[in-house]
Amino acid sequence: MRLVGRLLLGAFALLLAVSAGGVALAVALLVDPGANAWLTNGALAGLNAALGDVAAGLPPEGFAILVAGLAWAMFLLLFVPPALTALVGEFLGLRGLLWYGGGCGLLTASLPWLVRGAARPGASHHTAAEARLTLILFVVGGCAGLVYWLVAGRRAGKALDPGRPSR
Repeated sequence: MRLVGRLLLGAFALLLAVSAGGVALAVALLVDPGANAWLTNGALAGLNAALGDVAAGLPPEGFAILVAGLAWAMFLLLFVPPALTALVGEFLGLRGLLWYGGGCGLLTASLPWLVRGAARPGASHHTAAEARLTLILFVVGGCAGLVYWLVAGRRAGKALDPGRPSR
């Protein structure tokens, strides 16, 4: 019964963490001038592609592909890091604020670097925009991890180890 309770609490906490990460990402993208310009240019390019297809009498496939790619990116950035952090925290019984906030923030910030793999050809240094995006993603992941910790992480691992003393 204790395990079912932890599963329900963890799912609820993960839902709140993903929502908090989404809000933090939206605020960061709207507040940061560089990210705001990037977001505006991307939205205009997507709108141009969709309207170009519609004007040519074609279905807006470019827009559908853009939306699907954006949904996949949001899933990777907002769901995967808190879920992995929560799973590891639960199984190892980690209850620390640093694990959930810092670990989730580091994982979220490192995702673009991991997905991209090796450095881009011809780029010997990282631009300020990449550093700013990495910082934004760290804050987004940190917010999500802290919300998970507040709801469920402080009591992590208790369902898996009933002999562990309560704090």
